[in-house]
Amino acid sequence: MAARKSTKTKDEFPEQIALTPEEWENRLIAKSFRAVEERIDNGTATAAEYVHFLKAGSVKQREEMEKLKEENALLRAKTSAIESERDRAVFYQEVIAALSSYRTESTDEPFDPYVY
Repeated sequence: MAARKSTKTKDEFPEQIALTPEEWENRLIAKSFRAVEERIDNGTATAAEYVHFLKAGSVKQREEMEKLKEENALLRAKTSAIESERDRAVFYQEVIAALSSYRTESTDEPFDPYVY
């Protein structure tokens, strides 16, 4: 099979050095999508390529993606609540320490925190 000449020019998609593995992976994914798009346009795409994009466009897939986004938002909210509770506990300890410096100890009885 003869090599096809790409309709895209080098100037349109300049090669950049990937600084991280994520950038490298994203660049390869983008190239793969462009190649599949060309094959779909030319009518030479495989059945697996068509099935992939048909599944990606289905209502079920969109609902699953929405569910994952909501679950991620819930996890972020729970994490934030835990961090807020931890900060609040530290604040309360500081307040108690500050208020304890104002108490007067004129009796010989031991301090009872439940007596006002």
